[in-house]
Amino acid sequence: MTSNKWCGNLIGLCFLAAVLPSTTYGEATPAGKQCFESRKDMSQVQQKAIHPGEPNVKCSPTTGAVLWWGDPFDGTIPMGDMPVEADYSHEEAVVRPREPQIDRNKLLTICSMACHNGQYVPYPKDKLPRPLRMHNDIVPDAMKLKHGKGAIWCLDCHHAAERTKLIDHFGNPISFNEPQKLCGKCHGQVYRRWREGIHGKRIGMWKVGAKKRWWVCTECHNPHDVEHGEQQSGFAQLDPEPAPMLPKGMKNADHERLHEHTHYSGH
Repeated sequence: MTSNKWCGNLIGLCFLAAVLPSTTYGEATPAGKQCFESRKDMSQVQQKAIHPGEPNVKCSPTTGAVLWWGDPFDGTIPMGDMPVEADYSHEEAVVRPREPQIDRNKLLTICSMACHNGQYVPYPKDKLPRPLRMHNDIVPDAMKLKHGKGAIWCLDCHHAAERTKLIDHFGNPISFNEPQKLCGKCHGQVYRRWREGIHGKRIGMWKVGAKKRWWVCTECHNPHDVEHGEQQSGFAQLDPEPAPMLPKGMKNADHERLHEHTHYSGH
């Protein structure tokens, strides 16, 4: 088999993978729904039974977001070693792996073999921006990347030779399961707040040192479009859930209006 024919077959597999159904975490129940935890289409979870009559998640009929977790640690893996000491150094810290979401059709793996193998598409000689023929669904205009305001480009984050990996300042590969190690290169202040629990989200056991699930950067933020959303943060604002039902015997919540224009003076 010639090299071109081999590449052509793999490219065909890329197309086939793109049209196959997405893989999910665990087996879905017949009535199982798919909802998202934080970012639509990039933090999907399939509803399934973890115990008789108990689902792993409850999905909002309004927004499609997860409202409740039956098991906050379902489908998680250890966070792994982190370069800076924080709470995760003294507790059982787990994360939901990002690779199954990013590569859910094995498209990234197959196309890395078919295209970015150093031969069919040679490894780039530098990191200078250039127009892209592919990936327009992810980055519509590679010359106007919506991240870094012109200071960075694709290969500042993606490994040039190992396309299933990200890259650090020293050229070492970073797993897609650990995007915080990449994002912390530039976003130091936010990274510190994330380590301290001020930024981001954790669920699990409240006790200090107990097991917790941490949300990582790309579960909430779109790294390819940080101008998304009203706050220009790569975070798409979610539609709020309907207001809760009033307690029995209460006809309205007009008493809440007394606090609408109250401002804290700091005293």
